[in-house]
Amino acid sequence: MSGTAIHRRKSLRLLQGLARACHPLPGLAVTVVAVLLGLGAGADGPRAALLGAAVLTGQLSIGWSNDWIDAARDRAAGRVDKPAAAGEVPVSAVAAAAVAAALATVVSSLSLGWFAGVVLLLSVAGGWAYNLGLKSTAFSGAAYLFSFAALTIGVHAAGPGGTWPPWWVPVTGALLGFGAHFANVLPDLRADAETGVRGLPHRLGPRTGVIVMAGALATASVVLGLAPAGASALYSAVVVTTGVALAVVTTAAAIRAPHSAIAFRLTVAIALLDVVLLLTVST
Repeated sequence: MSGTAIHRRKSLRLLQGLARACHPLPGLAVTVVAVLLGLGAGADGPRAALLGAAVLTGQLSIGWSNDWIDAARDRAAGRVDKPAAAGEVPVSAVAAAAVAAALATVVSSLSLGWFAGVVLLLSVAGGWAYNLGLKSTAFSGAAYLFSFAALTIGVHAAGPGGTWPPWWVPVTGALLGFGAHFANVLPDLRADAETGVRGLPHRLGPRTGVIVMAGALATASVVLGLAPAGASALYSAVVVTTGVALAVVTTAAAIRAPHSAIAFRLTVAIALLDVVLLLTVST
């Protein structure tokens, strides 16, 4: 095999490792929702694309910093799903990617205007604060509450006029973020426990964690059903009833079998409902 072919294979392996280490699915999901919210707030195509670049690079920086900072801990826990911990990509490369993405999000965020840019950067800062140590405290959920609320404010401010969104938009964002925190952590409770990570979901345990997650998402459904101006009585009744009913079923499932995937899947259904409603009523 020629030197060029070997170099090409190493480069491809590095890119694949970096792609896995950035936590691509959550990052892409947040970016898509942010762009759709931005379009709903009146951003035109080029501005929505710039918003997408700002949010995506911010999410990349958070994802890469997570694997960079946690590399030793993940290695001790035998996390083969983490490329840096498994040796698939150098930790130094992940660190460099995280810093580069952070610099890119500073530039792209501030290009949207000082207000939108600063708020979007505060959202990213919340994610970094979580990775840097907040994740191991009882206040771990605060990072998600803050970051997702700030994200919705920044996305709305990126639209024409740079205005604040209605109060219920960041409230819903915060509740969705809080639910996302539990959804992200609950599957890894045992692995985290082995390395000393004890955030809020770890302290509550799987049963209470699922119940709290369902409660937060159901509250988001209630806010989305009652708060938007002009919502019909039928819309409000259907949304609130559906969200609460799903939360009740989820709670019952969690109490009966806390380690079952059923309760977790039900909370995912509530989250999807809330995201669709948020996109619908915000446009």
